[in-house]
Amino acid sequence: MLLNNNTNGNYTTRQLKLPLEIEKLIDISDPVYTFCEVMDHIDLSRYFVEKGYKTGRPGCDEQKLLKVILFAFMEHGICSLREIEKLCRNDIRYMYLLDGMKAPSFATFGNIIRNKLTDSIEQIFMDINTYIFEKDHVDLEHAYIDGTKIEANANRYTWVWKKSCTKNRGKVFDKISLLIDAMNLQVLGYSGVKLEKREEYAIDYVSELLELYKKGTNLDESTFVSGCGHRKSIQQKQYQELQGYLERLKTYARHIEICGENRNSYSKTDHDATFMRLKRDYMGNDQLLPAYNLQTAVCDEYIAVVDVKPYASDMECFVPLMGKFNKTYGHYPKYPVADAGYGSYNNYLYCNEHGMEKYMKFTMFKKETTDKKYHEDPYRAVNLKQDESGNLICPNGRKFIFKYNKPVYKNKYGRTEEIYECESCEGCPHKSECCPKASGNRTIRMNQELTSIHQEVISNLESIHGALLRMNRSIQAEGTFGILKWDKSYKRLFRRGEKNVILELTLISCGFNLYKYHNKKQRIQSAA
Repeated sequence: MLLNNNTNGNYTTRQLKLPLEIEKLIDISDPVYTFCEVMDHIDLSRYFVEKGYKTGRPGCDEQKLLKVILFAFMEHGICSLREIEKLCRNDIRYMYLLDGMKAPSFATFGNIIRNKLTDSIEQIFMDINTYIFEKDHVDLEHAYIDGTKIEANANRYTWVWKKSCTKNRGKVFDKISLLIDAMNLQVLGYSGVKLEKREEYAIDYVSELLELYKKGTNLDESTFVSGCGHRKSIQQKQYQELQGYLERLKTYARHIEICGENRNSYSKTDHDATFMRLKRDYMGNDQLLPAYNLQTAVCDEYIAVVDVKPYASDMECFVPLMGKFNKTYGHYPKYPVADAGYGSYNNYLYCNEHGMEKYMKFTMFKKETTDKKYHEDPYRAVNLKQDESGNLICPNGRKFIFKYNKPVYKNKYGRTEEIYECESCEGCPHKSECCPKASGNRTIRMNQELTSIHQEVISNLESIHGALLRMNRSIQAEGTFGILKWDKSYKRLFRRGEKNVILELTLISCGFNLYKYHNKKQRIQSAA
């Protein structure tokens, strides 16, 4: 820096400029003041325990580091650690939050997120919400629920399909049976040892077969040959072939175990990610990608609860989300409002059990309410008339006779369907419209309880209150994802593993609620 005549070489005139306090340089309406207002009412010391090290350099103030991280997520939605380090060196607001502390490196931020926030971030999120919800008088009785799929931080073409593993494992079973027949016929028949075949082969049993074959033929693996110019013995060929089948069974078993009962696929580079159809553009064109299903419950434009599941269907995510809501706030929302992706028999019964009103659409809600022709179709099972005895009557005046009850596949609440069959469809003039594909008499499936639930849902959603709730859901729940994905450019995860993904999304939710709270304060002040 060039010196002028008024300096003595020890300082410059720039070092004497006022004000000396950083706070004086920050605009009074800056979000950093709103952020400090919220964080000053939270006891952060209980999340950081002093370790009492007596050697080495003193560590950074962890509370200040946390404030810097949360403020970065408040401003940017998602922020890389290197970007946070850069902001601490160049942005005066981050210097204000550091309060005289030297700007930490990106590794320091990574350590505190990884080692300190993984287990405590959800409690910090709850503390932030407690203060904001109390100050803004947030209504927790109305919860607007929605989900979106976010691409995982995983390689795109590393999928493993459970059905393929199961199918290929069955083929290996057949090959093992053929190999056992060849072993017994060609080699073991002369030694008096016989291997037993089975329909399915466990890994332990195949290992036993290898040992029996090895003992029965007196094989020594040290004498095995390989490469050009060497001819393998029939014993070596059969032994190594069975070894190969054993390794394939171990691989398939590992794949099926990772998938679990409720998933059909996973990614090799992120075992918790499931392959889902993601919309890649505004035309709705999709692509099969590893992703997570992000679920949120929004109350008065704030994210009240955030959850992440590796399931493609929203129906399976409703119960865990509501359970987390109850665990966080001590009660269930009275009016959970959701789209047709959540309207299932299980979820409706769950609402009944926990005192929640049914404001979730079902799959055919739009047709039931807007398509008059569909609603008044005389051939639909729910529109069939009944006689004095309560028997269903077809348009031709013939009775439907009850046959049996059939349990619905994979229904956790034991839902059953009643199967009815028409007494005779022979010579019926309505057959071409009533049951054109039926070779015999028409059969229908009915569930009176589910039908009555659907009528209750229609009544709730078609009311004035229901119409307002549906409108608010599209604004608040879907608007939240719009802000995150388009305003904050958050379209792909940065971390791997379900636990780390929850950490990342909870940090983003903390920043989102702080951002909303600041904007609401500014609107109130400008209106006053």
